[in-house]
Amino acid sequence: MSSSPADIATLHYGDGEFVVLKPGRAVVCAVTGKPVPLETLRYWSVSRQEAYAGPTEAFQRLGQMP
Repeated sequence: MSSSPADIATLHYGDGEFVVLKPGRAVVCAVTGKPVPLETLRYWSVSRQEAYAGPTEAFQRLGQMP
């Protein structure tokens, strides 16, 4: 999926849910920089307020937490 900046959503990540602050079709994975369609978004960090493409990316990023 290629996304233009207009397609990128801004979200607030909560425990088990997210709120769309700026509409879009995808968010950017904090690890890979690739777009993640909102309908497939399952992994994010509440404390870092960032999204991950999948469990591998989430584990990789969250393993860096102090």
